[in-house]
Amino acid sequence: MTNPDPETPICSAKGCRAPAAWVLAWNNPKIHTPERRKTWLACEEHREHLAQFLGVRGFLKDVVRFEEWEAPEGA
Repeated sequence: MTNPDPETPICSAKGCRAPAAWVLAWNNPKIHTPERRKTWLACEEHREHLAQFLGVRGFLKDVVRFEEWEAPEGA
């Protein structure tokens, strides 16, 4: 296994070192203002698992291809 380039964003799944292909934007309404977006990065393999984890908690707001992601102003 080769290590990704240090400039390459990697998946947020525990122990995964694969390049990120997706951005999962989320918000915990108990501690974040409604417009605030936190992000997790996901590879193809972990996108669904991470999205389900956030989704069952009501935190998931959006799933966007990494190359299409634009952080909101002021993020």
